[in-house]
Amino acid sequence: MSYKGRLANGVLVAIKRYKQLRDISPANLQTMSIVNAHPNLLRVIGICVTQKEKMIVHPYMANGSVASCLRDRPESQPPLDWQVRKHIVFGAARGLAYLHGGCEQKIVFRDVKAANIYLNEDFDAIIGHFELAIHMNHSVTHVEDVVQGTIGHIAPEYVSKGTISEKSDVFGYGMFLLELVTGKRALDISTLANDEDLMLLDWVKRMLVQKKWEKIVDPDIGGNNYYIEEEVEEMIKIALLCTQENPERRPNMSDIVRMMLELGDGLLLAQKWEYFLVCNEEE
Repeated sequence: MSYKGRLANGVLVAIKRYKQLRDISPANLQTMSIVNAHPNLLRVIGICVTQKEKMIVHPYMANGSVASCLRDRPESQPPLDWQVRKHIVFGAARGLAYLHGGCEQKIVFRDVKAANIYLNEDFDAIIGHFELAIHMNHSVTHVEDVVQGTIGHIAPEYVSKGTISEKSDVFGYGMFLLELVTGKRALDISTLANDEDLMLLDWVKRMLVQKKWEKIVDPDIGGNNYYIEEEVEEMIKIALLCTQENPERRPNMSDIVRMMLELGDGLLLAQKWEYFLVCNEEE
């Protein structure tokens, strides 16, 4: 269970209360001790473990999660505009890049999705919910583990073989990009009634084949909330690079950060996209 509170100094906090100490895994505690070093990762303010209480205190996220802003916002709350969405995806990319390359051991988050990326009062992307995170030596390319995560966001090699690596997070990040661009869920069972695509990725690919770029964009971004078509196209390209079937073809999160910088590496994106098209033609 979670609660909202206020510290003596006036800072708002979120308090997560656990029933059992075993619910707070050692890996989770280890991860929380590391993530405090990066602004796009949910830091820990305090931990309380007594016979009666097991609690972890985090900063309060004033704007909830990305998922709640996309799909559960009240009518009084305006939709996320394009500039804010760009800010969110860049911040999330920086946070994941740090987990993969900036820590003593690389950390694979394992459940990248809109519901696990929170927004503070400035709409900075804050990655949280590290219960499924695993630690790996940088020399280790992958490990095998029981499949955990959220259907629709889990990389295909993880589903089929139990193989997990930082490229599994890259796949999840690609799905997160599509969530933000389209406003849709990665997996929507309700579409079955209309014989439509169950998977968001399949729907996006079908729209691209039909050259219906405009249908991909969340209608909430339209109207007064303008977007730049070239930027949307670039973001969709990055998402498709991230969600390739072959994990070795997916970019690293550090490459994605380079592509998304304000003066980003357009040449890198162009090269990877050209290779993507070649590979798809051959297949």
